[in-house]
Amino acid sequence: MADLTPESGPPSLLARSPRLAALRAWSRQHWQFLATALLLLVIFPLTLSSFRLGMIGKYLSYAFPAVGLVMCWGKGGILSLGQGVFFGLGGYAMAMFLKLEASDPASTAIQSTPGIPDFMDWNQLTALPFFWVPFHSFAFTLLAVMLLPGLLALVIGLAMFKRRVGGVYFAIITQAIASVLTILIIGQQGYTGGVNGITDLKTLLGWDIRTDSARLVLYYVCAGLLLGVVALSSWVLQSRLGRLLIALREKEERVRFTGYDTANLKVFAFVLAAVVSGLGGAMFTLVVGFMSPSFVGIVPSIEIVIATAVGGRQSLLGAIYGSLLLNYGKTFFSESLPELWLFLLGGLFILVVMAFPNGLAGLDLRRWPARLLQLTRVRWPGLGALPTVQPAWPALEAATNAPSQPHHEVPQ
Repeated sequence: MADLTPESGPPSLLARSPRLAALRAWSRQHWQFLATALLLLVIFPLTLSSFRLGMIGKYLSYAFPAVGLVMCWGKGGILSLGQGVFFGLGGYAMAMFLKLEASDPASTAIQSTPGIPDFMDWNQLTALPFFWVPFHSFAFTLLAVMLLPGLLALVIGLAMFKRRVGGVYFAIITQAIASVLTILIIGQQGYTGGVNGITDLKTLLGWDIRTDSARLVLYYVCAGLLLGVVALSSWVLQSRLGRLLIALREKEERVRFTGYDTANLKVFAFVLAAVVSGLGGAMFTLVVGFMSPSFVGIVPSIEIVIATAVGGRQSLLGAIYGSLLLNYGKTFFSESLPELWLFLLGGLFILVVMAFPNGLAGLDLRRWPARLLQLTRVRWPGLGALPTVQPAWPALEAATNAPSQPHHEVPQ
């Protein structure tokens, strides 16, 4: 075959085609992002029914806090077990606006006090609480979806990181905050809807969000916004700030000795994760049509951590696939085996973590069969343990192609 290098023959195909050269210059991450966008924006809408597409939209709303946790935990080394708090704050902010729009005087004329949400009337409130009044404005609601989680994360971060509280202590504190907020929401039933949450959400600026066409539009908004968050987070990681976050995860003391304020870096990562989680909560409210304290507490926060670990805690796109896999498994097992679905989901998580420590993002198709063989190695009586399977394929090929030794008969 003729050599097509520029030195010895005709110009190469890449040299003749600048467009092909530009495509070759694209990194692996760019192609993965493009494939994910194709899957979410084209394949899913064309192949799934309206009901299943709505389920995928709900799963994608859980991917927002998972992406934020990749920035906070995977890149910055800050494990937060309270991401459900920020997810719930964003969801409740959007639910308050939708509930006020659904509680106009004409729709609530049968109440004792028309013009207020129904659960307030049931709890004998006669006027709209002052902190509900600004949520009549959609612009204020959009700001509150991001500012409320961000401000709470800022307060927590400054209080903790400035005192160098981190590691397992910080994780436990965030988990306690999730439990406290859940108890507060349930206890203040007249202001928050209590254990039932804020339900019966119908329209957004007069647009009925319960129709199939509206659910399709909301799905595209959710998927597009999620891809935008991933692109923005990737841009942050490629900047100097992103390199500092990774250095902070590896050697915090060294970063501090070089003159950087590590507390401020941690606060930034924590606040960014909270803002992204708030966006996911708002999209969840729009896609599902309600918000309750069951999406705020410890259990959803732990599920977000599991989804991040399954997808790969250092991969932004892995957070999307981890959320899809975890929540689909949760739905599938609960529909098929309602008595055992929690055990099956836990087994799925254990299997993925043991077989792929780096999550789905670290999956190497050339090595995972050998990895599974190592995990399932059996000890037979009288034969001892089976030899360890080496994952390196060149060694396997060398052993396979080695010449056989001559056979000598043993004299009688």
